[in-house]
Amino acid sequence: MDTLTHTLMGGTIVGLAHIDPNIDPVSAGFITTVVGASLIPDIDTLMKLKNNAIYIKHHRGITHSLPFTVLIWPLLLAILSSTLFGLPFINMYFWSLFGVFLHVFSDIFNAYGTQALRPFNHTWIQLGYINTIDIPIIIMHALYFILWFVGFNPVMLFIILYGVLVLYYITRFTYQKYLIRKIIKQIPDRDISRVFCMPTIRFNEWRVVVISADYYYVGRTFKGQIVFYDRFEKVKPLEGELFEAVKDDENFKSFTFFSSIYRHEVKDIDHNTIEVRYIDLRYLKDGHYPFVCIMLLDKDDFDVQSSYTGWVFTESKLQQKLS
Repeated sequence: MDTLTHTLMGGTIVGLAHIDPNIDPVSAGFITTVVGASLIPDIDTLMKLKNNAIYIKHHRGITHSLPFTVLIWPLLLAILSSTLFGLPFINMYFWSLFGVFLHVFSDIFNAYGTQALRPFNHTWIQLGYINTIDIPIIIMHALYFILWFVGFNPVMLFIILYGVLVLYYITRFTYQKYLIRKIIKQIPDRDISRVFCMPTIRFNEWRVVVISADYYYVGRTFKGQIVFYDRFEKVKPLEGELFEAVKDDENFKSFTFFSSIYRHEVKDIDHNTIEVRYIDLRYLKDGHYPFVCIMLLDKDDFDVQSSYTGWVFTESKLQQKLS
């Protein structure tokens, strides 16, 4: 989820903590610790300062793993809250554990997902039926704080809020399955191996990618109506000298590690340069595929002259990054 949603979730834990007689839940120390617990798994965002390839490959990886969720983050926060604010260590360990767990658990419902089962399983858990920025979820949390402010019991409000959220998640999951069945019926190619149906920030609009034996179909749904914009013929994976040249490039490895479905293009830029472009098909927006990996290679020896992976919304910006 986005930073605002994680922060609001941490705030609701402050309300629930009124059940704990050993702490003052509205003290500065407790609020700082619990909201910090709701945000600390995303400390890996700092890797973006180094470069995009490292960030894409590691974001929501080890910092969202089982050891960090269950042990490292809660222990660290419990020690800090006990040392700096004099809060009871055991209580703060469990409240911090709850905050970190809620962060990691909520992230698995996005298309990005997490490696929450590391080190036992490095698979990305990407359930993909709640958008990273989900306006109804933000509104429900904002309503929680308004009702708490006007005098409602924060513990009861927490139970009601998360009961409603469970129903909301079930509704979104059910609607996604309904859309997938409808999408399959609309595709003329019967040999379908996979269907991606991912939410957007708009409640009734979903991104769609269908993989069949021969084609990729890319489109969107609007209030249950499915519109396909692109159909790409599947081509063989990159191979030979070109693949050997790019396979160890950090940007290429990060892109293929993160992306679930992509296609590639190879074209001559000039008499000295070949461009190899990998395009993630999941994020079509306004006729453009913004998540890409670009590698420029020398025609003579296939050395990678420059490369980039990340989000680029105009071709001019992409060329600036490559240069």
